[in-house]
Order: sequence, then C-alpha cells, then structure tokens
Amino acid sequence: MSQPFRLAAGGLIDRGRPLSFRFEGRDYRGYAGDTLASALLANGVRLVGRSFKYHRPRGILGFGPEESNALMQLGTGARAAPNLRATEIRLHDGLEAKAVNCWPNVRFDVGGVNNLLSRFLAAGFYYKTFMWPHWHVYEGVIRRAAGLGKAPKAADPDRYENRFAHCDVLVVGSGPAGLAAARAAAGTGQRVILAEQDHVLGGRLRWDGGEIDGLAADRWADEAIAALGAMPNVRILPNTAVTGYFDHDALAMIEAVSGDDPAAPAQLPRYRQWQVRAGRVVLAAGAIERPLVFPGNDRPGVMLASAVRHYLARYGVRAGNRAVIFTNNDEAYRTAIAFHAAGGTVAAVVDTRADVDPAVAASVETLGIRLLRGASVVATRGAKALRDVAVRRADGGTLRLACDLLAMSGGSNPNVGLFSQSGGRLAFDEQLTAFRPAQSVQNERSVGAAAGLRTLDEALASGHAAGAGDGAAPRATDAHPAAEITACWRIDAPGKAFVDMQNDVSADDIGLAARESYRSVEHLKRYTTLGMASDQGKTSNVNALAIMAGLTGQGIAETGTTRFRFPFVPVALGAFAGRAHGELLRPLRRLALHDRHVALGAIMEDYGWLRPSAYPRAGETRFEAEQREARAVRDGVGIFDGSPLGKIEVRGPDAARLLDFIYASTMSTLKVGKVRYGLMLNELGVVIDDGVCARLGEDHFLVGASSAGADRIAAWLEEWLQCEFVDHDVLVAPVTTSWSVVTLTGPHARDLLAEAGASFPLGPEAFPHMSFQEGMVAGIEARVMRVSYTGETSYEINVPTGRTAELWDVLMRLGGRYGLTPIGIDAWNLLRLEKGYLHIGADTDGTTTPLNIGWDHVLRRKGDFVGKRSLMLALHRDPARLQFVGLRAEGTEPLPIGAHLVRGKGADRASDGFVTSSAYSPVFGRGVALALVHGGTGRIGETVALEHDGRRLTATIAQPTLYDPEGARLNG
Repeated sequence: MSQPFRLAAGGLIDRGRPLSFRFEGRDYRGYAGDTLASALLANGVRLVGRSFKYHRPRGILGFGPEESNALMQLGTGARAAPNLRATEIRLHDGLEAKAVNCWPNVRFDVGGVNNLLSRFLAAGFYYKTFMWPHWHVYEGVIRRAAGLGKAPKAADPDRYENRFAHCDVLVVGSGPAGLAAARAAAGTGQRVILAEQDHVLGGRLRWDGGEIDGLAADRWADEAIAALGAMPNVRILPNTAVTGYFDHDALAMIEAVSGDDPAAPAQLPRYRQWQVRAGRVVLAAGAIERPLVFPGNDRPGVMLASAVRHYLARYGVRAGNRAVIFTNNDEAYRTAIAFHAAGGTVAAVVDTRADVDPAVAASVETLGIRLLRGASVVATRGAKALRDVAVRRADGGTLRLACDLLAMSGGSNPNVGLFSQSGGRLAFDEQLTAFRPAQSVQNERSVGAAAGLRTLDEALASGHAAGAGDGAAPRATDAHPAAEITACWRIDAPGKAFVDMQNDVSADDIGLAARESYRSVEHLKRYTTLGMASDQGKTSNVNALAIMAGLTGQGIAETGTTRFRFPFVPVALGAFAGRAHGELLRPLRRLALHDRHVALGAIMEDYGWLRPSAYPRAGETRFEAEQREARAVRDGVGIFDGSPLGKIEVRGPDAARLLDFIYASTMSTLKVGKVRYGLMLNELGVVIDDGVCARLGEDHFLVGASSAGADRIAAWLEEWLQCEFVDHDVLVAPVTTSWSVVTLTGPHARDLLAEAGASFPLGPEAFPHMSFQEGMVAGIEARVMRVSYTGETSYEINVPTGRTAELWDVLMRLGGRYGLTPIGIDAWNLLRLEKGYLHIGADTDGTTTPLNIGWDHVLRRKGDFVGKRSLMLALHRDPARLQFVGLRAEGTEPLPIGAHLVRGKGADRASDGFVTSSAYSPVFGRGVALALVHGGTGRIGETVALEHDGRRLTATIAQPTLYDPEGARLNG
C-alpha cells in the first residue's frame, strides 16, 4: 500500500486526502489531485496495458490526451466506460480500473501469442492472408478480436446536457499564451470564454518553471486566473475539451461535469456539450512531444521526457530510480536536471547530435551526469518493465546501461488538430522539425507553442497580441532559451521500432507500404492503420510522414498530412445526444382522438404516432377485424383518423415556382380549389415521399406528405429555401398538428357528410374527385378534400385539432343508419392494396424512381425539378428495369411479403423481382399483392414462379389496379 515512487513533498496533490483504488484486482493508494496514471507510477506499476495487434506489454508514455498505451475500462454494467486514458482519469476513492485488450489480465495475456506470430501479421495482412477458401471462414474470429474495451450493453443511466453560447473571443487552452490572450481580451470588455481540458488551469506554468513579471510562473498563473474569475464578461470552463472546429467559427466542446466519478451528485450531468459561436478564436493548445523511433521503444518504462518532468512537478512522482535520457534536442536536458534534483540517478544523457551547445552540455555534466554525444539507443530489454538499454556510441561501439526509466524526446509538434479542422493551411518548419500553422481561413489565431513558438516570452507576447489587449504584454524572465534540435526520424538498427504504439505500426510497416505503392498519406494511413487508434496519431503522425518522405525521396512538406478529424479527443456518445433520448428524443405522440379509439377497443401501435391498427370486437381476431372493417367500407361507410398525415402550408408569390421544382409533377398549373397527386424525389431521382397538393389560393398551397415524412419534408422544403432559393418570396409553415383529419370513405360517405351539415354542395359535379372545399361541417370550420386512398368516394375533413372530438362524436352518432365503422391502419392498407395504390416505404426502397412505378411522363416535363438529371441515366430507362405491377396469387393464401420472383434454373437462377405488399382480399376471395418486377408492365398475364423461405409459389402478373379499374366508385 506504500507509494515507493512518491516524493516526500511537492506536487499539486492533497496529501491530507489519501484515496484507495484498485487496478487489475490489486489495491493501491493515491491522493486527491492524482490521475490514475500518476497514482500507478507512484505505486511502481509499470505494466498498464497491451497493444492492439500484437498484445505487447505497454507502460505509460505521456501525461495527457496524447497517451496511447494506458487505456482503461472503468465501472461495471450500464456505467462501464471503455478506452479511457489513465492520464485523464481523476482519481477518486474506490475507483476500479482494468486494462483493456487483455485476457485474463494484463500481466498474463493469452493474446500475447500474436507477438510470436508478428512476422505473419505485418501491415495489410488481412488484405492478403485470408483469401482462401474465402473471407467468411475467418470473419468471425477477426471481428471478435477487433476493438479494445467492452462497451456496455445496457441503456446509459447517466444524464447529459447540450448548451449553446456566443462570445467575442474563445480561448482554447489556459497555458501562458492562453491566459495572456484571455486577460488581454477581457480587459477591453470583450466577452471571453476560456476552455481548458484539464481540471487545473495554467497548463505548463504548473510544472515547467519560469518567472513572469517578477513572479514564479505558477504564482503568476494563480493571479491571472483569479483576475479572470472576477470579471463578469469572462466564463472559465475547466474540464472542457474543444473537440471540433467547424465553418463560421463554430466550435464544439465537451465539459466533464461529474465525469466518471460515481460519488458526484446524481442531478449533475456526466458530460455537457457546448456549441459555441465565436467572433474570434485563439488556439493556445500547446505542443505534444514526439517519441523517438528505435528498436524496443515501446517497452514499459519508456516515456516521453516531458511526461517524466510533468509527473515530478505536478504530482510529486518520480517515474523511476535510474534513468537514461535519449534525445535529439536541448529540451530533454531539463528532464535530466529535474530527475537528478528529485533524487534519481541519471545513468546518461544519450544525444544523437555530435555537436551539443557547450552551455547545455555543462548543465548536466556539472552534476556528474554522463553525456554521450552522437550516440543512439538501439535496443531495450525487460519483459514487463525496462531493465537496461543498449547504446551505440559515436565510435560504433555498444554499451549497456542499466535503468528502469528511459525518457525520450524527439522534439515537439504544435498541437494543430483544431487549426487543421478549421481549414487552415500547415507548413513544415525545418528548424522546428514539425508542421506549424501557416495560413488561417477563419477568424482564428494560433499562439504560443501551438504556433511553433519555443520560449515562454514569445508565448506570452503572442497571446497578448491575439487578445488585442491594451498596454504591454507580460514579460518572462526566461532561463530557458529556445531549444535547438536536429531531426532524427529513425534509428537504423535491427528490431521492431514502433511509430504508432497503440496500433503496433512499426517503421518496417511503413517501409512495406512504400514498397507496395501505398505512398499517399491517406493510403498509408488505411493500409497500416497508422493514426487510426483512439489517439488519432498525436505522437505518431509526423514521425511516420518523415519516414515515408525518406523512403520516397520527397520532402516532408510534399509528402503531406492526413486530415485531422472531429472529435479531436474521444467523446462519450451520450454527450452528443444530450437530453434527446427516449421520449425526449422521440416523444410518444397521441392523437386528439386517442381516448375515443381506446374506448372503442382499438389495438394501439406506434407508427410515429400511437394509432389504431384495428378495432376488434369481442371474440374477434385482429385479422377478422381487418376483414370486417374493409368490407364495411366497400359496402357502407368507414371512418378513419388520418390526423398524422403531413400538412405543410406554402404561401407567397413564389410558392408555385418552388413547388414546381420540389415535385416531379407541375403544380403551377393547378387551379384554385383543385388537388393534384405528386411525387417528391431526391437528387438521385429516388422517390422519397408522395402526397396530394391542394391550391387554396393563387399564392397559397397545402402540401400533403406521408405520416412518416411530415417533419422531414417540412425541414427539406425549408432547407431548399434557405440554401438554394434565398431570393424566393415564400413562407413554409408546418401545420400537421394544427389540423386533424377525419376521413369518411365508402358508398355512403356523401350521405353522411350531408347529414352532418356540410355547408357546400357535395354532388359529383360540384365537388368532384381531386378537389377542395372550405366551409362548415357539424358547425365546425373545415377544409375538405375529396381524395381517396381506398378506391371509394372519400372525404378528408380537416378541422382545428381542438375540435376533432366534437366532429368525431357527431359523425359517430349520425353514422349508425349507414353502418359507419371505425377502421384502423390494417384495413386502410388492405383497401389501398386492392386499389393498387403505392405506399412509400413499403412498395419503394432507396433505389425506386418514378420510372419504376409508371411515372415515365415526368421525363417530358420541360422545367427542372429535383432529381430530373439523374433520371436521364440510361439504367433508369432500361425496359428490363423493375416496374410496379400487381400479382394475383394462386389459391386463397396471400403471397409472403419479400418473396422473390425467380427466373432460370440451377446456377442461372436469379431474382426477377419481389413482392412489396400482400394481403388476403375479401373482395376477390384470394391473396392480392403488389410487386416490383423486371420488365413487369410488358408481362401482364404471365404466370411466374416465386420462392420464399424454402417455399415455391406461383402467381399471375396483373395491373396494379385490381379493384374498380375504371374508377366508377371513386368518381361517383
């Protein structure tokens, strides 16, 4: 339970609050203020994880979001959280963590056998190895091996929030440049948001030393933060990672409110997503140190030099007892000095450069630390923890140095992920040996180390200038001049030298990709999985690009970079949803007549709205209820609640012009008081919805949409207006929930409507099919359309939603003498099937065009409309294309939906189409169906074979309209 690597004093931890935690089933102690990574190091735990492909032992590499090795699984059950970085997990009492991607445990991992097979598992092995006999033989094993942690299977019990904010200046990062920018901007009265991923503000000022305006760097940070906190125009957001930078200076941020602390109050959200619009953005995200690429660089105990220094100063943890420092730059010498000052032994500083600045060399040699110039580490040893390293001296000889810590530094990369997401252009800086921001395209400015600046004074000055502050910038008394560096991209020595630690991508893998012509950075990424791990290549990408550049003879700048993608750091999916889950995402919508339907014994089902499927009577099955309701419509009159049908009012001088473009049919020629059926297509010419459109006035249309498409089509119309037709004088207003629809359908529908007191003429000449009337029904203001989905005389009565029950009650009271029967969705669909009407989503799919369903005439339209050009493709006019037809089943049993028409025999058997809708028809006494059949309209009367689930069936192709093909009942 002791912490043998914890210093007696120092660090930003509360030694008065000891905490207990478990890792891999063992008990350990830490302190409040620790991360899981710092606590594990303090307890001497070196082996913390396994790599993805080879399951090689891995230890802690870094100290922040760049960490690629120490991935943890926290919690159990529904609150399990996979793939969290130990460097970002705040320690709390009772925390339990397990390493991911290992079984049965991290110390003995059966998957380690992959390391013995590594010669067969090189880059792209899955593209070349599993060719025979076929992929499916291996697929199950490969897929089970994929992934790292275990995602919970139960519903997420935590709360999440979404917030929106606007500010004049958003500052990303609270290091020296970020604090200087925030103070400068806030001092001029600008609204400032300061976002910091860590829970402690100050960035490297907390652990890297220095002096600013006569104060110690951390003391200056305290005063700056206190001053900002006292300003009403400043919002400080610790624990907040900026994850994405989008167009028009819109940024996404994730705030860890309670995070993964189970002791946090239940009312707090776990994460809160912020969506911020900023007038200006200051990126002060710092830099990330690069590893060096040499054989054995992945062994537990090999760390970034800056991380070693960070753990010393921030947590009072010395990451080892005896260290070797391996570097190609001056910065790592500071780690040697700090480690020595903390009581550790520095066996040697190994510098790849033959010429080292005398002052830098003296800084370690005066402490008695051995300096090996022009030397390289070429191997490491130790099964699960570092034991020693092999060093190749400048003279070519080799010596072994015993150590339990190797601190490496290959230089630093400006943290340009967000800058790149913003669309900014990067440039490779030969002096910096890294990519840095070169040209911004948004109102953004990178500062400090994120801009490639190398001194504290430069960082402060750049931040102050970006904040547009008054007065002089803070000044640093900087004892650390800009570190000199000589590029070293790979140590040439035998053995596996890893570039991407998490995905086990080695330098040899990059060489293989180059030899196999995967030289484009995007091809390299996908072929080797480089940078595709959860760290997105934060420590690997630049090394990889430089190695590829060396192999191809190109410059690093010419080799290019891969895209930096959102989110910049992993995000819990619940944070994207916020509170939009369950009924808050998709509310259970009830009809105005819900209670009436329930009282009638309806089977209520979720169709987006809770709707009646059927109204079975006592002792009646659902099928029997459907058949009875359908017969009642054919023989008398049915009443149907069609309220969920989409209703969108389109109004304005350019309304007709807009609808001509939106519909595949012309709406501008529609007369006032008339109704026209239309299809809506997407840009590919695929049918996405249908419905009727009524012209209420010269500049006033009522657009109908399907129940499923009501919200979607309204949003689609608005998108066209806002994005393409900004000059159109049109208003789009969704009114689906403002008006309810009660439909009367059947031979006696006109009689019942007349008895209900319709204030307008109902005769077939005065009120023909596909026309519209406004007036009073049962004393209620109504819009009535004479349209039919059943093939019978029908009236859709639209009334204000608040008066729907009143209308229903009147019609139900008066309808007894006509045999009025409530009908549900089941009978409604059966009736339209008998009539041969299309149902979008049932008789169409994501490939169906108007030319598949008999709308060939749309090609004759002169004007443009959505999808027209796509319909010109020859494949859409192929005579053998799928076409919409009817099927008459042999016998009384209906054809199974999804059954395929089959042509050919043996190996030549192929699908000739498929059944889209099917039911038993009480009118015809047998099964009737609709189908999409290849060349179907030219095959009317042909008997065809069908297969479904091992069954063989026969049917006859017919016209879709099986019931009343002349339309006498419809138009009467």
